[in-house]
Order: sequence, then C-alpha cells, then structure tokens
Amino acid sequence: MMRARAFSFDKRGSIMPMFGLALAATVGVVGAAVDYSRANAVKASFQSALDATVLQIAAKGPDLDQPALTALAQQVFDAQFKRYDAAPATINAVYSTTNGNQVTVSGSTTLDTKFMRIPGFGVNQIAIGGSVSAAWGNTRMRVALALDNTGSMADNDKMTALKTAAKNLIDQFKAAAKNDGDIYASIIPFAKDVNVGTGNKDAAWLKWSDWNSANGTCSKSQYHSQTSCQNHSGTWTAAGNTQWNGCVEDRDQSYDTTNEAPTSIATRFPAEQYSSCPVELMPLSYNWQALKDKIDAMQPAGNTNTTIGFEWAWHSLTQGDPLNPPAEDGHFNNKKVIIFLTDGMNTQNRWWTSSWNGDSNQQKIDARMTLACQNAKNAGITVYTVLVLDGNESLLKSCASSNDKFFKISSSGELNIVFQKIGGNLSTLHISQ
Repeated sequence: MMRARAFSFDKRGSIMPMFGLALAATVGVVGAAVDYSRANAVKASFQSALDATVLQIAAKGPDLDQPALTALAQQVFDAQFKRYDAAPATINAVYSTTNGNQVTVSGSTTLDTKFMRIPGFGVNQIAIGGSVSAAWGNTRMRVALALDNTGSMADNDKMTALKTAAKNLIDQFKAAAKNDGDIYASIIPFAKDVNVGTGNKDAAWLKWSDWNSANGTCSKSQYHSQTSCQNHSGTWTAAGNTQWNGCVEDRDQSYDTTNEAPTSIATRFPAEQYSSCPVELMPLSYNWQALKDKIDAMQPAGNTNTTIGFEWAWHSLTQGDPLNPPAEDGHFNNKKVIIFLTDGMNTQNRWWTSSWNGDSNQQKIDARMTLACQNAKNAGITVYTVLVLDGNESLLKSCASSNDKFFKISSSGELNIVFQKIGGNLSTLHISQ
C-alpha cells in the first residue's frame, strides 16, 4: 500500500498521464480502422446498388424527363440499397446524347462514426458517394434495301406486296430511332442495271466511253453505233450526257464484286442507256416519308442482275464515292446491314445472258453474286436475303450471314410478315446494344 501511495505522489515522472494518452491514441487508431472498414463495406454496397440501378433504368432515358428519370432511379436504388447503418441516400439520374445515348446515375450518403468522434479525432460522419454510366441504344444502324424491280415482280401481286412491306419496315425504323441519325436507310431498286440519277452526270466516278459509243449520230444515218459508223467511213457524234437516263451497268471485273473506291478508269461505273432503267436509288437517309415515297415510285420492268443490286446496296453503306453517306459518329457502334430481296433467277449482266437455269452462263452469273456476298460479309456487313416464290435458293441462302437471316416465302402475302420480323430484329439490336 505504501509503495502504491508513494508511486502516486512521486514527482519525478508522469507515468499515469502518459499511459492514459497512449491508451487513448491506441483506441482512436483501432476505432478509426473499424469505422473505415464499415465505410468501405457501405461504399461497396452503395456502388453495387448504383450499378443495378443504372442497368434497370438505362432504356428509359430517352422516354422520361430529368425529374421523372431521377425519381425512378431513387425508387430502384432504395430497393437495392439495404444498409440501415447509413443515412438515406440522395440519387440523381441524367440522360445524355453527347457521346452516344447514355444514362448516368450518381448519389451520396453518410455513415455516422462510432469511434472517430472521440476527442482528438472529432470525425462524426464519413461521406460516401459514387457515379456510374450505362450506354443505351449505343448501336446505330445503317440499312440498305436492295429490292428487285424486274418485270417478274408484276406477277402474283408481288410488287404491291413489296411496297406495303417495305414501307411498314421504314415505319418500324422510324419508331425505333429516338434521335436523328440513330437509323439510316437506303433504297436500291435494281433490274439489269441500277439508276444512280441523272443529277450525277458530271460525277468523276462515271465512265462514258461505252455510252458515247452507243449513243449518238452518224453522218451516214443508217448506222447507229460508233463502230459501225466508223467502219463505213462515217463520222460519229456522241450525244451529250444530258440525254442519259441515269442507269449504270456492272463495273469492270473484278471490281464488279467489291466496294473499291472509283479512283481509276477501271474502277469507275459505266453509264448505260438501259431501256428498262428502274427508278433512281435513294442514298442513306432518315427522311422517312421520302424513303416511303421512293418505294411507292418503284415499277417492275427488265431482266434480273442480282449482283448489281447487291453491290449498290453495299456502295450506299460505304464512305466516300460514289454515294458519300453521312460520316459515322465514332462514339457509337455503327452496324451495317443489307436486306436483299429478289423473285427470280439471275438472267443477265454486262457480259452474259442466261436462257435457262443451270446453263454455263447462269453458273458464271451466280458465281459473281456469291463472290460479292462473301466480300461484303468479310467487310463486316450483315446480310439478310429474301427469296420470293422463285429463284436460286442455295445462292440466296449462302449469301445470307446465317441461316436464320435467309427467308423463302411462298406467297406475296408473307412479305409483310418477313419484313416485320427483320425490322423487329434490327430494332432490338439498335435498342439493346
């Protein structure tokens, strides 16, 4: 007892106060570790709830104003965040199209400390917050419709059914596109040739040598081509290109099956005065009414050259000449699609005419189509093919990107159903990715 009393009155040291301070510091450090451990657990739960919230509400971004979107985010977050040791969270949600369609959800809460509030620390709360973004509809679609306009499309009400189905497809695209440029479509009517429009008569990518040889007047009026005129000592005067009706035929081989830029004579597109020239094509656009008007203007005439229709659909999706589509926004995943429809066999192109299925010319003509399809798919183009009643089923099936993208219909009335299915697939792809 005396030793203890003497110790307490000892003036030579302050052992007890020093021990007390050391103990307080130790408790504070340990307590801070506990509080920060709690805060990290709350932070992890908070971030997990933010992630779940943004995924659930992302698709609602274009349809709700900012207060409604925030209210929805708060509701979804509160159902996810079950940390009752934290204060009620404040959540905010914003929809933006600046770098693609996206929803950003952010929020904050606080956690009351248990140990760090002691003297010397004085920390009563720890702030916790976070933010997360999710893309919505970050895929933009560019869809080329290559549509058979040959004479056989007049049979069995096929052209009428095609117009209805194609216009309904355009309406599906319009409904799926929340913003201008989300979905573009081009219309490529084809027969033996494709009509690129007389407004392009001065385009550098056209080649006029064949046209000039076939269209003009001879000083000896009984001759109607440059060759026959000059062979009979006549003088040939080519017609001006203002008389051209807008049609082009296949490019020189092997450029007739590629999307090579027309930078040389061999890669340019030969003008032709084709008597069954289809209606002028329409490059990529989101002018929905103009696209439907173009479909309405289509008329059936001429023979079938599937390759040139497919090729110009591909050209309409390719940057630069000849059709110069709008520049692609790098903030988006830009998907390119060809929907190709025909009702018959390949019968004619620049080099060959086929008189019956299976002849040697038919095989050459189909080989060109096969190569064009493969080249486009290798370039990342998704290809849907639709065979109406008649035609080379194996060719169209092999042209499609996969078996589920090939459709064979046995009546004109099925066209609308098929186009609705394709449109639904593409709309879902646009919205969900």
